[in-house]
Amino acid sequence: MRRRDRLYAWVRRHPVVPDAVIALGLLLTLVLFSAAAFDPGWAHFVLGAVMCAALVFRRVRPIEAFGVLVASGLVQWATGLELAPYDLALLIGLYSVSAYGPRWASRAGLAAGFLGVALGTVRYVPADENSQTFVASGLALAAFVVGAWAMGDVRRVRQAYVAELVERAHQAERERDQRAQLAAAEERARIAREMHDVVAHNLSVIVVQADGGRYAGDQDPQAALDALKTIGDTGRGALAEMRRLLGVLRATDDGDGGAVRPQPGLGSLPELVTSVRQAGLPVELDVTGAPRPLRPGPSLAVYRVIQEALTNALKHAGPAARARVALVFAADRLTARVSDDGRGAAAVDDGLGQGLAGMRERMTMYGGTVTAGPATGGGWRVDLDLPYGEGA
Repeated sequence: MRRRDRLYAWVRRHPVVPDAVIALGLLLTLVLFSAAAFDPGWAHFVLGAVMCAALVFRRVRPIEAFGVLVASGLVQWATGLELAPYDLALLIGLYSVSAYGPRWASRAGLAAGFLGVALGTVRYVPADENSQTFVASGLALAAFVVGAWAMGDVRRVRQAYVAELVERAHQAERERDQRAQLAAAEERARIAREMHDVVAHNLSVIVVQADGGRYAGDQDPQAALDALKTIGDTGRGALAEMRRLLGVLRATDDGDGGAVRPQPGLGSLPELVTSVRQAGLPVELDVTGAPRPLRPGPSLAVYRVIQEALTNALKHAGPAARARVALVFAADRLTARVSDDGRGAAAVDDGLGQGLAGMRERMTMYGGTVTAGPATGGGWRVDLDLPYGEGA
């Protein structure tokens, strides 16, 4: 099967070779027979040889090949040479120009065929007293012309249909590759956002604790030990989160066998607030209204925005600042405000352009908004607004 397919593919790439074989077969049979049976033999041989030579290029140059055949037929008609078996080449040429030529050439070929029928009937069918024979001969020639043209036209339509199917298959393959690339880019962006949130939050806690422990080391050794313990716990938690995120890329050797933990969400806010308190920033969590469950995606987005806002407060609000997280579950939307009474530094980015831009990007994915700015009376605030919509 494979060998035959390779042979067909080679023939499609080199159509002149099989056409030359066909033309040679016609030359050795029909042309030589006609040269021996009709006078003058040399004229029939030359005319038949020219027609066979034109058939060699019937697929690569269908219009030119059919033009040579039509010219040869006109020469035969004008010189009075009898119809011969090699005139079959005219029908093959008509089929070829209909199958492999453009639409206008196919129609022109059909018109030339009808003209040939009219000229041939007048010249080679005697208009004697039996008019029925004259008409029947003309109709028979016309039927041959229409049949050859119709078979070529069916081949041309089929080729166009197959080409369209191939193009659709290629287009579907290109679209599949594009979707795969977009999905991979989206997944990379999601992992990048998760890694940024994990690293930024935990490193901020570690930096704050390290600074505090360093200053408290001389006066209060126990405070320094507590700071070191918090640094260790935070570092281990960050490593666990990093392993979880990178687990999609490689197998892990963790003690839990690389088990994937659920993504954090609104239900994880108390743990987040506790970790920020342990890092040295007093935080108050206030929830108004009946909590409404959200889908994992929007719930994770809200959690990450609040985490980012608290991380920035931890870094920029100052040592004596306090923070507050207020969640309001309204009838049609969830709103949240993370505020602090610190120095009010307008620094809500980590220097890499990921902070506020990442918050807005997360909320925009689910139809929400994020705004940030100085709070009334001092400090800084981040406001989140998420309509339930598809997120609920």
